[in-house]
Amino acid sequence: MVMSPELDRVTVLGDEAAARGHLARICFKTGPPTLTGVELEWTVHDAADPTRRVDRERLREALGRHSPVTVDPTSPADELRRGGTVTVEPGGQVEISAAARPSVAALILATEADVAELRALLDAAGLVLGRTGMDPWRSPRPVVETPRYRAMRRVFDRRGPAGRAMMYSTAGLQVCLDVGEPGQVAERWATAHAVGPPLLAAFATADRHAGRRTGWVSARMAAWLAIDPARTRPVWSPGRADRDPVAAWTEYALAAPLLCVRDDGPDWSTPPGVTFADWLAGALDRPPTTDDLDYHLSTLFPPVRPRGYLELRYLDAQPGREWTVPLAVLAALFADPATTRQALAAAGPVADRWSAAARRGLAERPLATAAATLFDLALAALPRLDLPAGLHDEIDREIRRRRAVAERGHR
Repeated sequence: MVMSPELDRVTVLGDEAAARGHLARICFKTGPPTLTGVELEWTVHDAADPTRRVDRERLREALGRHSPVTVDPTSPADELRRGGTVTVEPGGQVEISAAARPSVAALILATEADVAELRALLDAAGLVLGRTGMDPWRSPRPVVETPRYRAMRRVFDRRGPAGRAMMYSTAGLQVCLDVGEPGQVAERWATAHAVGPPLLAAFATADRHAGRRTGWVSARMAAWLAIDPARTRPVWSPGRADRDPVAAWTEYALAAPLLCVRDDGPDWSTPPGVTFADWLAGALDRPPTTDDLDYHLSTLFPPVRPRGYLELRYLDAQPGREWTVPLAVLAALFADPATTRQALAAAGPVADRWSAAARRGLAERPLATAAATLFDLALAALPRLDLPAGLHDEIDREIRRRRAVAERGHR
């Protein structure tokens, strides 16, 4: 295997202890919880015919200087005007990663401006953003090919078609929250997981794919659940609630099979079943580096992923500007320790019902009950976000509407 010069300049990990120390330093960065971030992903469609394929070249022309280098290797990959970066996923999905902000209001206003800029670029090319978490019209097809994506496809294909559905047809909404002070980490970590199933159920938008009903309210999450439990199952669960978050994540990361190993050549695939712990023990022809471990972490896709902050990955893409609602709900639930504690208590009984949430949503009565309680808690804490009056009222109304839907499911 030929090593890139960049890989020569990072620290070699000699054993598991060194890897554990590195993970502890980079994955849970504690401090006062002040920042909130969001990542918005959409499928992209021809405005006149949403079933028509949109190829890489058309996306490159539409995005221009904002194209990522995976689409145009010569692109400067400029940020949008308010700091969001644009990426294009393997199926042609477009994503904005917004710069984290110290207030939810500032985050929403800046991200809305970046979304408007992106929409204008796509509109000029006759393209529109999708409105659901799964492509409702087209079957999975690759648009962007890289060594990473080819290796990913080979690994996922061993378990069936779900990997291609995830790679080429899904679109999600990710909310990023600070880890918190050392004494808050375990509770915020547990709550971030526990509220996942009821909020996934409440905000599911992915019941159709490739021109048919799927039988799931979130076929996007169904695809994730079916890929590879070693890299997509939750790190926290009620049955292992006493685990230290850093220890739990370290165990998860080292036990996960390698998805790929970067090389100068086009083939990044690895022998099946080799874990990062195996690599540390000498399974490959060179020892891993800290950079290799960081990259390995980027190939793990649990519902909550620690990246120095907590990346909550379980929500479907939302139509239009409705992404502001789950963002505000989560920010409100984590606005103060008492609310976070109450949210954990409310969601705890359904914290492991990921599959039921994806399949039946709020038709699953315990999930509807938990969602209604979480919405009540969010409404009570919403003033703590200091949103402008108009935005506050708009989000308040939408949370109340969704709470009514959950209440009907509860009954």
